[in-house]
Amino acid sequence: MLDALTLPAPLNALVQLRRAAPGDLAQLLELLSDDPLSASREAPYSRDAGHARALAQIIADGGNELIVGVQGTQIIAMLQLTRIPGISRGGSTRLNVEAVRVRAEHRSTGIGTALMRWVIDQAAPACDADLIQLTSDSSRADAHRFYERLGFTASHVGYKLRR
Repeated sequence: MLDALTLPAPLNALVQLRRAAPGDLAQLLELLSDDPLSASREAPYSRDAGHARALAQIIADGGNELIVGVQGTQIIAMLQLTRIPGISRGGSTRLNVEAVRVRAEHRSTGIGTALMRWVIDQAAPACDADLIQLTSDSSRADAHRFYERLGFTASHVGYKLRR
């Protein structure tokens, strides 16, 4: 499970990784809304009880972790990891990565690369994941180039159904 992750841990000389806590909610919501696409998706929910409920569920679920990168007292990066045991691919375990965010003023400084390298080099082996997968909105061309530089390939087409 994801409790095998050794946290807190340094991401670099200035940023510490740790598990998110309930008191982080306001900063997490700011980070989620820190770009136009995300802001438009989060606006209808504007700090409702659903966010607090979801954070509590993630924290309580051993197969999920919300990881934050902290510089001083400010959360400057985040991502959610979900461990998914699977029957396909010979019983492979997948590590799903979602909600990858770096605060605008820290983008293009290496924080995102260091965060994803930590997922690849530390988190995936710690939870015995054979495959790391993520989704990215089709409009995020810069993010796609970023993930491809890290070795990810756009191998599947994803579908969503809102209800």
